[in-house]
Amino acid sequence: MATNLNIDQELLETAKKLGNFKTKRETVNKALEEYIRRQKVSEVIDLFGTVVYEEEYDYKKMRSR
Repeated sequence: MATNLNIDQELLETAKKLGNFKTKRETVNKALEEYIRRQKVSEVIDLFGTVVYEEEYDYKKMRSR
């Protein structure tokens, strides 16, 4: 699917060089993949400290089944 985007050419060329990408398409696709990965990681990080443990739960007892 062809899409026209008005992307800052200087940023695109810098990213292309830093990533050793051959094409603009490869550069943009990798940038999108990285953005999505970082957003997912951020969602997981937001979950830290939200788990409530039952103090009576004995995980060692559950292992000896």
